Amino acid sequence: MTDKNIVLIVMDTARADVLSESGIGSLAEERRYLNTFAASPWSLPSHASLFTGTHSSKHGAHAGHKKLSTEPTTLAEVLADEGYETVAVSNNTWISEEFGFARGFETFHKTWQYVQSDTDLGEIARTKEGTEKLRAVASKLTEGNPLTNVANAIYGRFLRRQQDDGARATNEWIGEWLDSRDGSRPFFLFVNYLEPHLEYRPPEEFAERFLPAGVSYDEAMDVPQNAWAYIAGKTEMTDREFKILRGLYRAELAYLDHRIGELKASLEAAGEWEDTIFVVTGDHGENIGDHGLMDHQYCLYDTLLHVPLIVHGGAFTGGGQSNRLVQLTDLAPTLLDAAGIDAPEAREGFQGVSFHPDADTDPREYAIAEYMAPQPSMEALEKRVGDLPEEVSEYDRSLRAIRTTEYKFIRGSDGSRELYHVATDPGERTDVVGENPEIENDLETELDDWLDSFEHADASGSVSMSRSTKDRLEDLGYLQ
Repeated sequence: MTDKNIVLIVMDTARADVLSESGIGSLAEERRYLNTFAASPWSLPSHASLFTGTHSSKHGAHAGHKKLSTEPTTLAEVLADEGYETVAVSNNTWISEEFGFARGFETFHKTWQYVQSDTDLGEIARTKEGTEKLRAVASKLTEGNPLTNVANAIYGRFLRRQQDDGARATNEWIGEWLDSRDGSRPFFLFVNYLEPHLEYRPPEEFAERFLPAGVSYDEAMDVPQNAWAYIAGKTEMTDREFKILRGLYRAELAYLDHRIGELKASLEAAGEWEDTIFVVTGDHGENIGDHGLMDHQYCLYDTLLHVPLIVHGGAFTGGGQSNRLVQLTDLAPTLLDAAGIDAPEAREGFQGVSFHPDADTDPREYAIAEYMAPQPSMEALEKRVGDLPEEVSEYDRSLRAIRTTEYKFIRGSDGSRELYHVATDPGERTDVVGENPEIENDLETELDDWLDSFEHADASGSVSMSRSTKDRLEDLGYLQ
């Protein structure tokens, strides 16, 4: 085993194509993998794939079962067994102990809590007013530690989002941890930054660089950002409004680049940078009017699956670009290779393929993506926005996709089939299904062979979550 530290950063909701247009420069000299694809289009199943090196069908975490089970071995567990100090900092409620993501981490820090606790009064501070708020707080004080509960409620409601969605607080916490940690062990640090996620509220100085000419920051902040009302046809959006939202989204990415550069500087100041494998990626992308959609649900187009991947350290140092086809499932075996760790039992369960420069592996021929159930469900969407138009019912399906560098085939549980020549149609605007049946059949056969090649997880049914967690997820736009 080497003594290489590993830092794995997820820029939640980062689209690869938009990132390249946003002036990202903090890691401009590192190695970039231009054809990297998520295994799922939203946070919970995508992070599960990232941590386990497996797909939703195997790890069992998806909209139909919103929890990572204890069966698949996680990257953090392997590294902890090898003597690594394992630390996670999460800004996304899905990525928490409640949904199975703390396994293997010695420290799991949730930035939405001022004092780390299983009880959170944040939903009261966000949803109640006046005497109703006082009565609600009083009734909750008997749950857990009263002082902790009140501190977290005040922090969540009044303080946390004064600056951003947690990036500043994340870096401050990491800086303090770096200053105080025992340096005798290498570390694995996982960070989820949430800034590119809806709602887009970048600092004004960053927004000004990307907003259309003549659009003020105040005007941009008034543009509707209700993805579910738009999808359900309850809110109309103009091309100009989407252009403004894309500017805000780019600004969020540029701001996050600034914060990632700040984290890099902290590692340098602590004397850890040269001994660190530093990975920056996205868990999925975003639709901002693309394909008639907002947010990151209901489809498997590249707007949601094509993510950035930048790697520094060890054999990756030296910059350059690679067009090799990569999946986020490939990161677990790749990082074990970077750390010089065999872990044969864990590797046996991985579906990912190492792309480490020194690995004796063939490049993958195709990428797989799965959307096991709609999130939110049609029932949850209707509860939020009212009666749904008939055309929205088409989203009530599961989807699977197989993609090469030339074509992508998408198959739905409703019998739908789509084929795109992504080499010449990267925006997936022209469905050519039926025009080349040989390619279509070959890809479908590959997909079916892949599905038959492993044992599928027996995971279904609802997963219980606390009221505070449910409310916080709905604050983020996730309807339950």
